[in-house]
Amino acid sequence: MMQNVHLAPETDEDDLYSGYNDYNPTYDTEELENDTAFQQAVKTSHGRRPPITAKIPSTAVARPVATGCGSKTSLASSMGRPMTGAIQDGVTRPMTAVRAAGFTKAALRGSAFDPLGQSRGPAPPLEARNEDSPEEKIRQLEKKVNELVEESCIANSCGDLKLALEKAKDAGRKERVLVRQREQVTSPENINLDLTYSVLFNLASQYSANEMYPEALNTYQVIVKNKMFSNAGRLKVNMGNIYLKQRNYSKAIKFYRMALDQIPSVHKEMRIKIMQNIGVTFIKTGQYSDAINSFEHIMSMAPNLKAGFNLILSYFAVGDREKMKKAFQKLIAVPLETDEDGKYISPNDDPHTNLVIEAIKNDHLRQMERERKAMAEKYIMTAAKLIAPVIETSFAVGYDWCVEVVKASQYVELANDLEINKAITYLRQKDFNQAVETLKMLKKKDSSVKSAAATNLSFLYYLENEFAQASSYADLAVNSDRYNPSALTNKGNTVFANGDYEKAAEFYKEALRNDSSCTEALYNIGLTYKKLNRLDEALDCFLKLHAILRNSAQVLYQIANIYELMEDPNQAMEWLMQLISVVPTDSRALSKLGGLYDSEGDKSQAFQYYYESYRYFPSNIEVIEWLGAYYIDTQFCEKAIQYFERASLIQPTQVKWQLMVASCFRRSGNYQKALDTYKDIHRKFPENVECLRFLVRLCTDIGLKEVQEYATKLKRLEKMKEIREQRTKSGRDGSGGPRGRRDGSAGSDGGQNCSAGSRGERLSAQLRALSRTEEPYDSSSNKELDASYVDPLGPQIERPRTAAKKRVDEDDFADEELGDDLLPE
Repeated sequence: MMQNVHLAPETDEDDLYSGYNDYNPTYDTEELENDTAFQQAVKTSHGRRPPITAKIPSTAVARPVATGCGSKTSLASSMGRPMTGAIQDGVTRPMTAVRAAGFTKAALRGSAFDPLGQSRGPAPPLEARNEDSPEEKIRQLEKKVNELVEESCIANSCGDLKLALEKAKDAGRKERVLVRQREQVTSPENINLDLTYSVLFNLASQYSANEMYPEALNTYQVIVKNKMFSNAGRLKVNMGNIYLKQRNYSKAIKFYRMALDQIPSVHKEMRIKIMQNIGVTFIKTGQYSDAINSFEHIMSMAPNLKAGFNLILSYFAVGDREKMKKAFQKLIAVPLETDEDGKYISPNDDPHTNLVIEAIKNDHLRQMERERKAMAEKYIMTAAKLIAPVIETSFAVGYDWCVEVVKASQYVELANDLEINKAITYLRQKDFNQAVETLKMLKKKDSSVKSAAATNLSFLYYLENEFAQASSYADLAVNSDRYNPSALTNKGNTVFANGDYEKAAEFYKEALRNDSSCTEALYNIGLTYKKLNRLDEALDCFLKLHAILRNSAQVLYQIANIYELMEDPNQAMEWLMQLISVVPTDSRALSKLGGLYDSEGDKSQAFQYYYESYRYFPSNIEVIEWLGAYYIDTQFCEKAIQYFERASLIQPTQVKWQLMVASCFRRSGNYQKALDTYKDIHRKFPENVECLRFLVRLCTDIGLKEVQEYATKLKRLEKMKEIREQRTKSGRDGSGGPRGRRDGSAGSDGGQNCSAGSRGERLSAQLRALSRTEEPYDSSSNKELDASYVDPLGPQIERPRTAAKKRVDEDDFADEELGDDLLPE
C-alpha cells in the first residue's frame, strides 16, 4: 500500500502537480473492447439481465473490500447482484470505467497532463466573411435601416423635425429594398415584420410632427389595413388625434371609438385616455350631454383631475347648478397620489439621514410631485372661480360654498386664496368697498395670508390716491412678510408719491434682492433714477428690463425717452421704431417719432409719421396743427382746409381755427367762400377784430355795399378795446399796448395757457400771422406767404423740453405702471 505514497521532498521547490502522471492499472480502460467478460456484461445489462438469485441467504456475510491497491476480491451484494470485478459463474466482471476530467488515452500512455488542451496550439483562424453573399448584404441593410430609425427618433427629440422626417423617409426606402432582396433569397415568411412596422410607424409619426397630416393618415392606413401587424388597431387613436387637429370632429370621434373597440378591457388606463379624448371632442362640437356621459364614466372608473375639470365645464355649459356642485366635490376628492411633505424633514441629527433627505428634496420625483400639486390647485381654483358666480343667488354666496368645501378637503390652504379671489372679483365688478372689507377680514389670518391681503389693500388705496392708508397697509404687509417683493414695491410707490425718490429706490432695490424677477420693482427704480436725473443708471435698468420683457411697449418708450433726454435723437428714433413695430397703432408714439424727424430736418419722414398718427387718432390738436402748417408751407392750401375744419370741430370756441379755414380759402383764390366763412365767424364772434378787418378788406376789393357797415363796427370795436386797455393798462400779463392786444385777439383763447416759449404758442402765433397779413389779395402771388409765414416747427423744436411737457411724457406711459401687477398671481 505504500507504493502509491509519495513523501514530500525536503527541498524548497515543491512540485504541485507531482503524481498526476503515475499510471494505475486499475483504471486501464484501453483494452476493454477486447475484454470478452466486459462485453458480455455490457450486452446483458440495460434490462436484459438474468433474474437475481440470492445464493447466500444471509445478508450479514462478511465481504472483503476490494481496492485498487490490493487484490480484487468479489463482494456479494445484499440484493444478490455481483459486485463490480467479482467472479461469478467463472466469468470475471470488469470494473466500471471511471475517468477523471482531463485524462485521455494520451495521458495513460505517459504524456503530460494538459486538461485545457494547450499543447494543441492556437485555434485555427475564423473563416473570412463573404461580404458579397446575399445573406450578408441583407444583414447589413437591415442594420442600416435600424440605425436610420434611431437617428430619426433622436432628431425628433432634439427638435429638428425636418431632419427627422428625412431620416424616416430614407429608412422607408431602404426597408422596401430590403424586403425585395429578402423575397428573392428566402421565402416571404422570413420577412421581418417588426422592422417594417417600426419603419412605417416612425414615418407616420414624423409626418404628423411636421403637420403633413394627409401623408401621416395614409401611412397609418397602410399599417392598420395590414392584418399581419398585431395590435395595429390602437394606432387609430393617432389617426383620431390628427382629425382632431384638423377640426374634423366627426371622424375623430369615429376613429376614437374604433380604437376603443379594438383595445381589450384589460388595458384600462388606455381605454380611459381614449374616452377622455372622446369627451373633449364632444365638448368642441358642443355635444355637452355626450361629453358628460364620457366624463361621468371616467370619474366612476378611474377619477382624475382633467376629467373632473372637464366634467365641471360641461355642466357649466348646460347650466346645471346641482351637478356642478357634485362635480366640484368629485374634483376635490380626486387623490393627489403624492407623499406628505413630512418625509422631507429630518427627524433627528443623523448626518446620513440628513444627506439622503437633502438629496431627494429637489430630485425629479419631488419636482413631479410639485407639478402635480400645482396642476391640481390650478384646476380647483379655476373651477371655483368659474362656478362660484352661478351656483348660488350671488357670487359671494357661491364663493363661500366653495371655500367651505375646500376647507373640508386635502386642499385646506387653497381656502385663503379663494377668499383673495373673491376680493378680486369684487374689484372687477367695481365694488371697492366689498373688496376692501373682504381683504380686511383676511388680514387677521396667518402671516402669509395677512401679507397678501395687506398688499392688495395698499394697492387699492394707492389707486385711490389715499397715500397715508396705502403706506400703513404696505408697512403691515412688509412686517408680516419681509421677503414679499410686492409689499416692498407698494411701499416704495407710496414713498415715491411723496417725492422721496432716494428712499423709494431703496425699497425697490430690496424687492429686487428678494426676487430678481420682480419686473415692477425694476421698472419703478428706472423711473426713480429718471426723476433724480441719473439718466445712465435709469437707462441700465430699462435695458435690463428690455432683456426680460422683449415686447413691452412701456419699456421701449422709456428707453427712447431717456435717449431723447440725453440728446441722442438717432438712438431715440431707433427705439421708437421698435416701439411702433410692437404697437403700430399708437398715435402718440407716431407723433413723437414725427417730431424727432422734424427736428432733424427730414420733413418727408416727419409728414409720414404725423399723417399715420392723425389716421389712428384724428383728434390730436398738435398733429392737426402741424399737418395744416405743412400743407400751407408746401403751397397746398386746399388740403390744409380739412385739417383746420377738423380742429374747429374739436375746439369750436377757438376762433383761430375758423380764421385759418377762411385764410386758406382766400389763399387758394376762392374769395366768395372766404367771404362767407368770415361772415359766419363774425356772427359767432362779433367782437373779433381780425375777422372784421378781413371783412372790410374783402368787401372793399370785391366792391360790396356792406363794407361801410363792417368798417363802422370795426372802428367802434377798436375804440372800445383801446378804452378798455387804457383802463386796465398793465393789469394783465402780456399787455404791451393797444397794438399788442389787438395782435393777440385772434388766437388768445387758444394759446393763453401755454408758456411764452412753448412750441404750441409759437406755432399758433405763426398761424395767426398768416391770417393778419396787410398786403393786397392776390391769389397768384407767393410774396404774401413768403413775407408772413415761417416754418412752424423749425427752430422751436430745438429748444429744451419744459418740465411740464416732460411730466406729461412720463405720466402717460410710466406712472400707471407704478402699481401695476401687484396683485398676487
